[in-house]
Amino acid sequence: MKTRATATFEIKNWKENPFNELEGAPKLMRASVSKVYHGELEGEGTLEYLMIYNADGSANYFGYERVVGKLGARSGSFVLEDKGVFEGGMAKSSLKVMSNSGTGELRGLRGEGSYATGHAQQHEMTFDYEIP
Repeated sequence: MKTRATATFEIKNWKENPFNELEGAPKLMRASVSKVYHGELEGEGTLEYLMIYNADGSANYFGYERVVGKLGARSGSFVLEDKGVFEGGMAKSSLKVMSNSGTGELRGLRGEGSYATGHAQQHEMTFDYEIP
């Protein structure tokens, strides 16, 4: 049976660097990000994004994040796949737990979630999961 967790996160560090730029073409960027989670997910995340910025300011992104902390009453770590779109000042992401990435009491974790956020300090997310 799946459990729904709600949490907030804040971005503690965002370091973005281009890795390929051509005049008149979308920019290819890499971002290293660190996050802190509060709520039913408590802990810290380390994330690497690959992004494409379009001339209109929109972007598509894809990344992997290792989260270390507690989900509900269980401790451990897991890896999230995060992919989404930024347009009109809003980022919309879908999240998925990568198979066999759970450690400790989170071994076997399966789940998916989402968030939609602008440039606020706190970002809300939902996460549906199950642990065998």
